Amino acid sequence: HVQLVESGGGSVQAGGSLRLSCAASGYTYNNIYMAWFRQAPGKEREGVARIHSAGSTRYADSVMGRFTISQDSDKSTMYLQMTTLKPDDTGIYYCAYMPAPTPTTCTNMLEASCYNTWGQGTQVTVS
Repeated sequence: HVQLVESGGGSVQAGGSLRLSCAASGYTYNNIYMAWFRQAPGKEREGVARIHSAGSTRYADSVMGRFTISQDSDKSTMYLQMTTLKPDDTGIYYCAYMPAPTPTTCTNMLEASCYNTWGQGTQVTVS
């Protein structure tokens, strides 16, 4: 079965760091995209970063230079290392999965509609 489980959320002071994990199981780890999204109350779900199983990455402009997406060697766990956190980084962070081939309209793979499997989310609060 396909399963994504996020962990690592919590509360942190502005300027601090937090590392999120997404444990994936139940599907192949070859030629897939995985991504981190976040959603604040009353806001649209926003793509934060994505990684392809081959290693390529993309980031939202708002987090470039502060966040790093990565994956274990066996591809079963994805991470989001967040540094210099800001209050507007607060939200529920979701892990997402999509196998290739992806829709032709999905170019940067930072759009929620480009993913078909989601984790339950983990809360990140920056104050």
